[in-house]
Amino acid sequence: MRMEKEFVVRRPRAEAVAVVKQDETLEGLFPNTETEIVESKANRKTARSRYRALGREGIATFHFTFRPDGEVEFEKVCDGRIWRKLEGRMSFEETAKGTRVRIEMEGQTKTLVPEFTIRGPMQDQIEQMAKALKRRIEKA
Repeated sequence: MRMEKEFVVRRPRAEAVAVVKQDETLEGLFPNTETEIVESKANRKTARSRYRALGREGIATFHFTFRPDGEVEFEKVCDGRIWRKLEGRMSFEETAKGTRVRIEMEGQTKTLVPEFTIRGPMQDQIEQMAKALKRRIEKA
């Protein structure tokens, strides 16, 4: 399953990239959850979120890797019942109107979890992430 969302912010690319590296921005990517940065190394941060999905509560761990070109790769630690693999990328492209931000996610569910059952919640999640990211970049 692959999903993507893009939007434009009226900020230069360098400023948008700098905002995304901030802990508050990463924590805000998961609205309605208790999210915190639990580890921070040179070009990588790890966030942990308490969430509720498909009627169950859980903890999700994401690793964010900041590439030298400004893009951000992320991956979920798939230790639960739904995902076999979930990875993504945030990219930033300078345009005449500002910076185009693209969030892409690609994942594979575990064998007994049909993708159609998770597609709706994942679409909601990427929409929420984009809205939170856009708001944070524009206000910073």
